Amino acid sequence: MAGGADWTSPFNGMTLANLKVWARYLGPGMLVTVGFIDPGNWACNVAAGAGFGYTLLWMVTLSTMMLILLQHNAAHLGIATGLCLSEAATQYLPRWVSRPVLGSAMAAAVSTALAEILGGAIALNMLFGLPLPVGAVLVAGVAAALLFSHSYQRIEKLILGFVTVIGLSFLYELWLVKLDWGAAVAGWVHPVFPSGSMMVIMSVLGAVVMPHNLFLHSEIIQSRHWNLKDESVIRQQMRGELFDTLTGMGIGWAINSAMILLAAATFFQAGTQVTELGQAERMLRPLLGQAAAVVFAVALLFSGLASTITAGMAGGSIGAGMAGTNYNIRRHETLLGMAVTLGGGLLALLLVRNPFKGLLISQMLLSIQLPFTILTQIRLTASRRVMGAAHANTWVENLSLGVVAAVVITLNLLLLLSWIQAA
Repeated sequence: MAGGADWTSPFNGMTLANLKVWARYLGPGMLVTVGFIDPGNWACNVAAGAGFGYTLLWMVTLSTMMLILLQHNAAHLGIATGLCLSEAATQYLPRWVSRPVLGSAMAAAVSTALAEILGGAIALNMLFGLPLPVGAVLVAGVAAALLFSHSYQRIEKLILGFVTVIGLSFLYELWLVKLDWGAAVAGWVHPVFPSGSMMVIMSVLGAVVMPHNLFLHSEIIQSRHWNLKDESVIRQQMRGELFDTLTGMGIGWAINSAMILLAAATFFQAGTQVTELGQAERMLRPLLGQAAAVVFAVALLFSGLASTITAGMAGGSIGAGMAGTNYNIRRHETLLGMAVTLGGGLLALLLVRNPFKGLLISQMLLSIQLPFTILTQIRLTASRRVMGAAHANTWVENLSLGVVAAVVITLNLLLLLSWIQAA
C-alpha cells in the first residue's frame, strides 16, 4: 500500500516454523485486551445476558470490529511518529481543541479506574468477606506498587498470565452449562434493540471500545524499541503490531461473548434478574456448584487488578502528554496522571451507593466521551504533517474510521433519545 498499514502481510507465510518470530510481537495488544475484559465489562455482559438472553451478543461483535480498527490505528500513530495520542494531540492541535479532549479523556480514565478498582474489591468481598472500601484500597495499592516498579516487561508478563487465568476460568464455566448455540449464532450477527436495552447496549459499547485504551496502545507499542529512520523496520513493526492486535482483540471478543453466554444460559434461562456481581456469584452456586462460584470470583479479582494497572498506565500517558513529555514513571507529570486516575477512581467509590449500577454507568460514560477521542485520533492519523506521507491514513482507512465514528455518535444519540422518552 502506498500509505497506511498492510492488513494482509502478517499472515503471509504463517507457518509453525516462523510462529515464534511473530509471537515476540505479542504483548501490547494483550494489555489493551485487559481493558475490555475488566469488571465494567463483567457488569455490562452479565446485565446483557441476564436481561436479554443471547440477543445482545451482536454488540460485542460490532464493538470488537470497531475496536480492531481503532486500536490498530492508534498503535500505527505510535509506531510512525514515536508519540502517543496525548503527545500528538498536544503537539499538533490547537490548545483550545486538545485541552478539552485530553481533559475529558482523563475523566474517562478515572471512570475506568472506578470500575476496575470496584470490581477487584467486589471479588475480594466474595472470596474473603472484606468490606468494599478495604478491598478497593488494597486493589489500588497493589496496582500502584506494580506500576511504580518501573518494569514494563514484568507487568506485561503478569498481565498475560492474568488474561490466561480469566480465559481458562470462562472455558470452565461454559463447560458446565448447556448453551443454545443456534440462538447464540443469531445473536452474534443479528442486531436487535429490545425494549429497555439501550443503556445496556451503550454500556457494552463503552466497556469494549474504551477511550483510555486508545491512549494506552499508542503509548505501550513504543516499548518495542525501533529505528524511526529505517522504513523497513517501521513496516515490520506495523505487521507485527497487527498480528498482536488481532490476537488480543480476538481473545477479548471470545471472553466477552463467554460472559454473555454464561449469563444467558443461567440467569436468563431461570428468569433471574441480576442487580449486582456478588449476587451473580451467589446464584452460580446452586446453578453450577461451589467451584464455579469460586472460579468466577477469582477471575474477577485478576480482571480487576490487571485492568487497574492498565488504567493507571493510560492516565499516566495522558497526563504526561498534556505536559508535552513522554511517559516515564520517574517524572512527576506521569506520576500525577496516575495519581489522578487511581486516586480519582478511589474517591469516586465513596459516591457509589449501588456498585452494580455504578459499573454500568461508568461504562456508559466512556461511550459518551468516545466520539471526541475517535475524531481527534482520525484528525491526527489522517495528517501527512503528523504521520508523514508514507504512513498517513489511506482514503479507505479514513472511510472505515469515519464509519466507526458515525456508528458511535448515532448510538449516543439513540441513548439521548431513550433518556428523553423515559423522562
